[in-house]
Amino acid sequence: MIHIGTEGAALSAELNSLFFIMLIAVLAPLLVGLLRLKVAEVVILLGLGILAGPEVLGLIEIDASISLLAQLGLGFLFFFAGLELEPEAVKGRYGKLAAIGWGCTLLAAGIATWVLESMGHIENFVGFAIVLTSTALGTLLPVLRDSGELKTPFGKFFMGAGAMGEFGPILAISLFLSSLSSFEAILALIAMALAAYLLAKLPQWLKSAKLRKLIGAGHYSSSQTPVRITILVLVGLLAIAASLGLDVVLGAFLAGVIFRMNMPPNSGNGIHVKVEGIGFGFLIPVFFVVSGVNIDILSIIEDPAPMFVVTALLLLVRGLPQFFVYRNAIPVTRDRIRFSLYVATALPIIVAVTTIQVEAGVMTKADAATLVGAGALSVLLFPLTAYFVGRNSGRKADPEFVEIT
Repeated sequence: MIHIGTEGAALSAELNSLFFIMLIAVLAPLLVGLLRLKVAEVVILLGLGILAGPEVLGLIEIDASISLLAQLGLGFLFFFAGLELEPEAVKGRYGKLAAIGWGCTLLAAGIATWVLESMGHIENFVGFAIVLTSTALGTLLPVLRDSGELKTPFGKFFMGAGAMGEFGPILAISLFLSSLSSFEAILALIAMALAAYLLAKLPQWLKSAKLRKLIGAGHYSSSQTPVRITILVLVGLLAIAASLGLDVVLGAFLAGVIFRMNMPPNSGNGIHVKVEGIGFGFLIPVFFVVSGVNIDILSIIEDPAPMFVVTALLLLVRGLPQFFVYRNAIPVTRDRIRFSLYVATALPIIVAVTTIQVEAGVMTKADAATLVGAGALSVLLFPLTAYFVGRNSGRKADPEFVEIT
């Protein structure tokens, strides 16, 4: 008779859960393709995660190991957001409009949150306000890239607005939702910025021809040295952020920016593709499936109204201001509607905020489910609506956009 110890049983449960997570990761793109669904793949990942979670089929159990993989997936999502960020998208008119748009959103979020708090509907002012200012840049970048819009002025306007909608909330999380005092949080941010600067400059300080040759040769060998260096930088900044008491997504975003700064122009080694294979092929789907598993779906079913209210607030607070701020930059109304819908789409920041708040004991799982459910609903509805608006217009983006330098 074979006896399985406690560790063996735990490992078996972890592998079973990981198997079902990866099964969902495989099924999601197949369902989208075979059924020709006009929804973001992450919606299917979230939905099937809910179905496989403990409140429905009970196929997946979340333990420390699975949670670590999900956190790495969240890190990779923000890493790619920083990696795809065009420098010109946060400069000049692109950056100015993005800052104005996010500032208007911040003001609107503060007013809306104050009203709801005064009425007794919410208890956590800062956390809720941060949720309303976010944009799912990392989630939507593949959508724009696949549609061919990422390199257009429309895509760059969105990239600038999305960068503000991710980096602004990330800084707010680090300053206001961490366990640190305001002064300690500022010092931690300075230390984080210094660490990122040193890592960004390190390749320039190590300009050894022999070293470059060794790293370059690693592209085509089993060592895959450039991939290992990339993962090292990403995990290193995640660890630094965590050790400083900051949210790990800040480290991930900075890692993406650093990677882009040091990536050789017109690189033919496929390093970008290789890292994408790890992120989008494995860890990012794990994050979205686990996010679905963690949603308290029963509380949403019992009272779905708050989720719909938050979804509407995302559109009003985050999306509507952009419609007016970008009226001259994106003159065609249909394109501006699409733009506003994309900017109002949110999820990763919501997951980060709710996770922090639940762990700190200042937010219930039911409230977290409401917010995450609203973010998931925005990912389902807003890009889908934008798709039909764009299709009905007969184009994907205004061809009369003028490139701004």
